[in-house]
Amino acid sequence: MFTSDFDYNLPPELIAQEPAEPRDASRLMIVDRQNKVWDHHRFSQICDYLRPGDLLVWNNSKVFKARLRGTIELDQKTDDISGEVFSTNKILNSPPAVEIFLVRPMENPGVWKVLAKPGRKLRLGMRVRFASDFACEVITKENDGTILAQFGEEDFIVREKANKYGEVPTPPYINFSKNFQLQANSLAERYQTVYAKHEGSVAAPTAGFHFTSELIERLKQNGVQFAEVTLHVGLGTFLPMKTEKVEDHKMHSEWVELTAKNADLINAAKAEGRRVVAVGTTTVRTLEGIASSVVSPLSREKNKGVAETVVHAYSGDINIFVYPGFKFQVVDALITNFHLPKSTLLMLVSAFAGDREFILKCYAEAIKEKYRFYSFGDAMFVC
Repeated sequence: MFTSDFDYNLPPELIAQEPAEPRDASRLMIVDRQNKVWDHHRFSQICDYLRPGDLLVWNNSKVFKARLRGTIELDQKTDDISGEVFSTNKILNSPPAVEIFLVRPMENPGVWKVLAKPGRKLRLGMRVRFASDFACEVITKENDGTILAQFGEEDFIVREKANKYGEVPTPPYINFSKNFQLQANSLAERYQTVYAKHEGSVAAPTAGFHFTSELIERLKQNGVQFAEVTLHVGLGTFLPMKTEKVEDHKMHSEWVELTAKNADLINAAKAEGRRVVAVGTTTVRTLEGIASSVVSPLSREKNKGVAETVVHAYSGDINIFVYPGFKFQVVDALITNFHLPKSTLLMLVSAFAGDREFILKCYAEAIKEKYRFYSFGDAMFVC
């Protein structure tokens, strides 16, 4: 199987530049994966396709301002990497600018995996300063293009300062108007789900953008139940494919959490034959990644004779790669956006539909009907 098998041509004008207003005014393609048919609706009509007893599971991760603009310090000394510069012997009049993109904290205190632009400017030992009280030092340059950077603070303080000095990392295909800052701030507010709770993502779980508080309340009144997971979106979600063969691609790990309470809700739905509906590919990878791991004896005994497959409470990393041929154990239906060509996300949706060619036909139909694509675009419900 080749990465090029998941390519398609998208007219640039169909890349959504701003979210729908209101959120649930976006379009919705209903995709029947069994009968290989589709239909066109608005997302506000999702209530007509979710049944009483369905368990809707979403990713409650919250985006933080992970994009930092700084300058490289040359020949400077500080008493601490986060402290004030106390002496200098040579400072360039125009220090080289660099953009640092925080990806995730590592096990060692204060160490973060980051991306740098341009990364070629950075060498081991160089410091990048973002503010008088906020800087990092390059300690490792990895073969995959990522960098390990040492900050002088605990992880939560790094996020606090990033939120103070940084920018929300809206996707690169969003073209801001001349009034850059005003539009960037406006879109940054919308680059978050209404149910976001736990800060840690560097990109949003965008399938959830379509939900409003009012729509959620209507679903509850209709008997739809809710559960949640946390997956802090990182490189595993948005890094482009670089291998010719799909099977050769290695996913980066991302941190996830499923609480015992939410695991019980999911196990009960599976045991009772109710649908588990995943909101977004990150939710799918969380649930299927946990289901594919070793189930604790307690969980196995509790569900003995009830459900063949169960999830269990879990907190830690997953790096599951879902592509055609994958056997799904938890998810019965999927709400998702329209994804980039040759992406792991498109491969996951193709795997869930059980037919790559059918999903590409759905995409061709969406292009014909001028659906809006990518993060701020329209949605499909694969059931």
